[in-house]
Parts: sequence; C-alpha cells; structure tokens
Amino acid sequence: MIAPMKKALLPAFALLALSALPASAASFQSCLAAIGARAQAAGVSPAVFARQTNGLQPDMTVIDAMNKQPEFKTAIWDYMAGLVDAQRVADGKQMMSKYASVLAGVQRRYGVDPATVVAVWGVESNYGESPGTRPLVQSLATLSCYGGRRQGYFMGELIATLKIIQRGDVNPDHLVGSWAGAFGNTQFMPSTFLRLAVDGDGDGRRDVVDSVPDALASTANYLAHSGWQPGARWGYEVRLPASFKPGLAGRTRKRALSAWTAMGVTRTDGSPLSGGGSAGILLPAGPRGPAFVVFRNFDAIYAYNAAESYALAIATLSDRIKGGGPIVTPWPTDDPGLSRAQRKELQALLIRAGYDVGTPDGSIGDKTIEAIKGAERRLGLPVTGHPGLTILQALRKG
Repeated sequence: MIAPMKKALLPAFALLALSALPASAASFQSCLAAIGARAQAAGVSPAVFARQTNGLQPDMTVIDAMNKQPEFKTAIWDYMAGLVDAQRVADGKQMMSKYASVLAGVQRRYGVDPATVVAVWGVESNYGESPGTRPLVQSLATLSCYGGRRQGYFMGELIATLKIIQRGDVNPDHLVGSWAGAFGNTQFMPSTFLRLAVDGDGDGRRDVVDSVPDALASTANYLAHSGWQPGARWGYEVRLPASFKPGLAGRTRKRALSAWTAMGVTRTDGSPLSGGGSAGILLPAGPRGPAFVVFRNFDAIYAYNAAESYALAIATLSDRIKGGGPIVTPWPTDDPGLSRAQRKELQALLIRAGYDVGTPDGSIGDKTIEAIKGAERRLGLPVTGHPGLTILQALRKG
C-alpha cells in the first residue's frame, strides 16, 4: 500500500468544511452531499458522483482496520516470516520468468531492478492473488466521514478515485482494494495513480488492476520518482562490532562506508563493506537482532509505504528472488514467526484439536488468536495468542 499515513494537501476551504462533517452513521448522506460539492469543484461531474454514491452505505469495519496496520503492530520477525517465505520466493521467480520481456522493457525505461518491482508485487498483492475486496468508493467515503483527523486525506483519495472512474482507465467494478483505498496488483493509492501510473502495454489506458504490464511499469515509475538509483543495491546484512553504539543507527543517519568500516562494521562473512554513496545502519529488531547497511534505494522502497519493516520485506524478497540466501543473524526471540505454510498447518492443527478458526488460509485473525490462547491454556503454556513456532511444535506433539 502506498503511504496511507501521508496527508493530502487540500485547499483551506475544504479542510475547514471537514470540521462540520457529521460523525454519526445516520448523517452519512449529509456527509456525502458535502463531499459532492468538493468533488464537483475538483472536476468530478455530478453524474459520475451520483452514479457512484446513490444508495451508498458506510462500511464501519474499515475504521477497525485503520487501527490494525501490520507494519506498525506486528513483531518484525512475524511480519517478515509471513511475507518472505519459500512460496513467495518461488512464485516471484516464476513471475520474473513469465514477464521477463515486460520487466526488461521496464528496466530500460525506468532503470529499476526487475526483482524489486516483482517483490513489490509479491508483498502488495501476492502477485495479484490478494488485491483486496473492499469497494474503494465505499471504503473511502466511510473514511472521509468517520476517519477522524485523517478525514481530509481520505476525502482527497475519494475524489481521486472518482476522477479515475471518470477518465475510464480502470473498470469501476474492479476498483476494489484495501481498507485505505489502495488497489490493483501493486496497490496504488488513487491520488498516486493519477500522478504516476503509466501505460505499460500500449493500449492507451493506465490499468493497474487488469494489466500486469501497466502495474509493473507504474511501480517502476513510482520508484524512479522516489530516487531509485539504477545499478545500485538497496543494502545488505552486516555484522556489528560489540562496541557499536545503537544510537548511531537509523535509516536517515547516513555516513560514508569508510566511517562504518572504521567502527568495525563488516559484511556477515567478515569481508569489507562495499557500495557507492553514504549509508545508514538499520536495526529493525534492536541491537540484538540482524543489522543492515541501507543505501538510497532502500529509501526509495520505503517511500512506497512509510514503514521500515515493509521496505525490508521487499528488499530481502528481491534478493531471494535473485537467488540470494535468507537473513543470517537470528531474530532476538525464542518464538520465531511462521511462514504462510506453517500458519496454515497451525490452523489445521487447531481445528483438529476442536477449535474454530474458520478456513485454514494462513491469515491470522481474531478467531485464530483466541484458539491459540485456548490451546495454550490446555497445554500449560504461557497464554500469549502468538502464532509462533512454540505453539506449532506443541500442537504437532498432540
């Protein structure tokens, strides 16, 4: 998802109007009427607005989803285990082969490493299999009326969605996506689509939903605009000396590689640091976990969705797709995260033990968490609800 935390820049009159928008579900239609005036002022025809909003009802589940973003709530080792697993790596390699000619053209035009583009696709929608199911207009209208301090941002995205529909780039019936309005193979926010989506297949339309070439080219264009440096690496895992001061770490606290080398930082195999330009040291799990040198291209990935865990998932997945190995340094936990295959196995074992988790699909929701807690109580384990290796191994033993 592209930067859902960023605020839209709206005219002052629009921001002032938001303070008067109603906060009750019964007043949803009044809220829509106020948004309709803003949409018309922004160039959306009354007919398009009416077709998309007549009879529309709010979906209040998006408000709950807004407060449960995994990039900010989930432990890094759980987040990474679910996104950079063997299946996603294998599927990514297949997509690299299937779309080799498209990706070659994208690289020539935008200078972005094909594996990184494919990794974004894999993390954002599992290569198009999971682009989201929420109708954009409904979700964004709900958030425009009930999104609290972020109403202004979401109203801008709703108006951008209506402009996309008016332009005819994407089939309106296919404009479904995440709770926040990100849509398509690589989950563009509507305003970002208007700015940076491109026609990758030459049909005259920018369709990141039904055209994989459009989605891949648009993603590369986004990364290029975010400062991607052709031919350079995003970074790599490193080994820190015992004397390293964690306060020196930080993605934006960049120094010359020679400065890090002087402190005793090396690659994990002990070889010297290499690469061009300055770099920061990233400690996603603190000083006891893996450490990474990160360059400008890591920042370009970060710009796609402002979370370091997200950027690290894409960066490491891209390396794995190209044949690289997994992260060397263990995460600082005694209960490592599970791959999607292991999560499905966990759910199947919970069902066999008599717990209701719904369909064993590898997605950890409230039912699975409550079932884990029940199983932990029965097995005499600390009750955490954590879908990690500890409960999986315990259930395997019966």
